[in-house]
Amino acid sequence: MELRSESFQAGGPISGEFAFCVPAERPEDGHLSMAPNRNPQLSWTGAPAGTKSFAIICRDPDAPAVADDVNKEGKMVSFRVPRVDFSHWVLIDIPPSTTEIPAGSHSDSVTPRGKAPGAAPNDQGLQGVNDYTGWFENDDDMKGEYAGYDGPCPPWNDERLHHYHFAVYALDVESLGLSGSFDATQALQAMEGHVLDWAELVGTYTLNPKVAGAMSGE
Repeated sequence: MELRSESFQAGGPISGEFAFCVPAERPEDGHLSMAPNRNPQLSWTGAPAGTKSFAIICRDPDAPAVADDVNKEGKMVSFRVPRVDFSHWVLIDIPPSTTEIPAGSHSDSVTPRGKAPGAAPNDQGLQGVNDYTGWFENDDDMKGEYAGYDGPCPPWNDERLHHYHFAVYALDVESLGLSGSFDATQALQAMEGHVLDWAELVGTYTLNPKVAGAMSGE
């Protein structure tokens, strides 16, 4: 299989259009502002015979395992801090006739308190919850269930460039049998033994001006 996107190039940066946060325009506004948070366009080809559904998982394996210094003034999240996965998109039971997710069709803004899990827009599958659900659980203004796509918002003081792995899976079942607030781990477990083929596309993102400057050669 092959996975492509009109929204970003393989290995290249993801624009703020498809992020949850962007750098604040003015220093007096702090470090971050909410972003358009649109899902990127994805399309795929080469699904094998016998494909009965697709699933999409987007994860960031560069999330700090310890959040003590995350977004703290005068602190830096070291490149050497252990890292874990942070899921940004969980979409399963996509009909086999679907081979494209248009840009902005599953997310077109930051939604405080999240989006409900369940049927995806345009009958394009079933949305599970992403890891913003846990991240905001102690934030009275933002806590809730975050289902479907929510884009990058890595720590603004992280020394590491974050990589966003978009993967599409061709499956030999019409449904994974999940419902309610299932997450990426549960979706991947349900896929075991049912993956006929898969493809991946990786984009990058940072909110750290020093990392961004190094990438651009400044």
